Amino acid sequence: MATVSKRIVLHFPKRLVDRPIVYRLVKDYNLEFNMLKASFTQEEEGLMVLEIKGDQKDYDKGIKYLTKSGVRIQALSQDVTRNEERCTHCGACVTVCPTGAFEVEPSTRQVNFYNEKCLACGLCIKACPPRAMELHF
Repeated sequence: MATVSKRIVLHFPKRLVDRPIVYRLVKDYNLEFNMLKASFTQEEEGLMVLEIKGDQKDYDKGIKYLTKSGVRIQALSQDVTRNEERCTHCGACVTVCPTGAFEVEPSTRQVNFYNEKCLACGLCIKACPPRAMELHF
């Protein structure tokens, strides 16, 4: 059986914020998850960024369960961007990134961004003086 590992963004409507939705992914669908970011309040929508691992068949069933429950799902890699016009290549993001998603090109001193390494922790957004880093959930 093929094993998958995917980073996704889950949007929970107000009516689901207090339900054990993610717990069911583990218990009923044998999936592992690593919570990368979460924001929940009782009166508002919830947002969670997860890395989910498991067999493809179980993953597909888990995603179907989430969708049927009313959770909106997005792929994470589509949501992490750098505004190239704003970026000044100052390097502030390089020092705060825990995963090495930013790298300084030695010959040009340009900062490269590798969104496949990004965990959407948000540290680069806070550190970026020209506000070139954007997370779109």
